[in-house]
Amino acid sequence: MNKRIFGIKTIELLVFSGLYFLLSLVYHFAILFNTPVKYRTTADFFSIEKWIDHAGLQYSIMFIVTAIIWMIVFKLFKNWKLSQRLLLHLLGLPLFILFAWKVFYYICEALGFTHLTGTGQVWDLYIPMLIYLIQFSLLHAYEHYVINQRKIQYEVELKNTALKSELSAIKAQLNPHFLYNVFNTINASVPKEMEDTREMIAELADLFRYQLKASREDLVTLEEELDFVNKYLKLEKRRFEDRLEININVPKDLLSRKIPPMLLQPLVENSVKHGISPLVQGGEIDIIIKEADEKLIFEINDTGVGMKNKDSIFNLGVGVSNTQKRLQKMYNSTLQFSDNLPSGLKVYFEL
Repeated sequence: MNKRIFGIKTIELLVFSGLYFLLSLVYHFAILFNTPVKYRTTADFFSIEKWIDHAGLQYSIMFIVTAIIWMIVFKLFKNWKLSQRLLLHLLGLPLFILFAWKVFYYICEALGFTHLTGTGQVWDLYIPMLIYLIQFSLLHAYEHYVINQRKIQYEVELKNTALKSELSAIKAQLNPHFLYNVFNTINASVPKEMEDTREMIAELADLFRYQLKASREDLVTLEEELDFVNKYLKLEKRRFEDRLEININVPKDLLSRKIPPMLLQPLVENSVKHGISPLVQGGEIDIIIKEADEKLIFEINDTGVGMKNKDSIFNLGVGVSNTQKRLQKMYNSTLQFSDNLPSGLKVYFEL
């Protein structure tokens, strides 16, 4: 298992620390190779003390400062736009150079180590600056690569989901003409005295017609979706009679907005079946849709029995769990559940 330390993957931390160790070794060897032979020995190449003196201490400081700046740019402000996060480097670069130069010199003098002096100090400005620009260019490029790979994977999953849904629809789909002919035949055989039954059969035919449309289209208007939900609730009211009260509050200017089909019905059905149905006195369901901050806000509230363990809602059936998956895949949204005081359940989501 790839564990994380302070939000960083262990493998990434090992690779990055290993890179800094390698750079420090290269710098250590470069100093020794440029040192006259009479002032160095073979043992100096493998001396930990010499390594710390030449490069180990400075590169350890740079590694620590890099980790801090990385946390700020890639974790703390990860939700900022890229252009805004790049501006953070205007503060990060001077800070990085300051620690790699002045703070490093201060520690060296305190510990009795050597450091560059005079005009040679320019290398302790140039090299840290070069390291900073290269490493954070690579980090931003890697971040872009990871995001791009996630998008590709997300698109593949969407295509696979759409393909599975299409195959499922093909497998389950009856010839619509045959289906409607069957409903018409049943309707015609019902006596005129049973007009309520005839209407229910006609409404059931409308429900099947909409489900067939939903299997073929990615988006429908909010008006079409609400009309389908109304027909479903009309059938439920025949069963519950006065025990079920429905309130739908949707501004007219939102009815033309496009949403995925069959998005509301599973949630409304859950309220009816698991919220209102267990109560002898019945209850009330409110469907509220509004717009805020360029988002459509959906609320389905009921006055039913409610649920103590909200996580178990997804175990009640495939309808709610499939709706959750569709919201996550298509809109990066999620269903939120809360208590509808004094009793019942509230369901909330955004598009």
